[in-house]
Amino acid sequence: MSAVAAALSLGALVVNPAAGGAQTNPLQRGPAPTDASLEATAGPFAISSAVVARQTTFGGGTIYYPNDTSQGTFGVIAVSPGFLSPQTAIQWAGPRLASNGFVVITIDTLGPFDFPSQRAAQLKAALGYVTGSAPAAVRQRVDPTRLAVMGHSMGGGGSIEAVRDNPTYQAAVALQPWDFLQFFNGVNVPTMIIGAQNDTIAGVASHAEPFYDAIPAAAEKAYLEVAGADHFLGIAPNNPQAKSAVAWMKRYVDNDTRYERFICPPPSGTRISEYRNTCPG
Repeated sequence: MSAVAAALSLGALVVNPAAGGAQTNPLQRGPAPTDASLEATAGPFAISSAVVARQTTFGGGTIYYPNDTSQGTFGVIAVSPGFLSPQTAIQWAGPRLASNGFVVITIDTLGPFDFPSQRAAQLKAALGYVTGSAPAAVRQRVDPTRLAVMGHSMGGGGSIEAVRDNPTYQAAVALQPWDFLQFFNGVNVPTMIIGAQNDTIAGVASHAEPFYDAIPAAAEKAYLEVAGADHFLGIAPNNPQAKSAVAWMKRYVDNDTRYERFICPPPSGTRISEYRNTCPG
């Protein structure tokens, strides 16, 4: 192990979630967040990974998980790529989310042409694999009651379908979602939709915005539109997209109110062309 890797591992092991005050949330993981920590390419936890072979219910993938076992178990997030895209298109999300205190599986789909409903089913299957069939080193770190989904393009549409059809999930983040002939007024899970201002594939006026509008306010929801970005925003670990996705998952999967200030009041800046939300209740 290199000196840098050793230092990261040691840093993960000595993280004190209660630093700066008494811990009141038993699901809280990691130190208090800052703008700098959320914008960093990696969070405070050193991580490992495990390759998942192709399954009958999803196309395999990679699991990323914190090395730390001292703080309890972690919520689980499954991430799907978009139409025609392999796992590598959204693989950035695995290390980014896992290093902030989650067990994450980025998946390949059974087929590159799979539609959002098929991707929703495969996200559910991947979560089931992580919580029930993954190697012991992964399962001992998993809280099977705290599940979330994320995806890009058709994977984004699939993530919204997944929480609509699985109301016990804790959160969803949809990156430039594409879907059709779907109704999302039945969603009651906190959902963040990230659109791209110059998206010509899943244009915000016909996809991201009406999806956001359809989700009931009682579910808790947010719409972030990144200025000047196109449909392929979701395949790279850029901010404010990655920063907002981490904050949303921490707030709702970990119930960590320390992250609330990155959601409400609305973030601003030259990279954000629009932001709407219900503000956490």
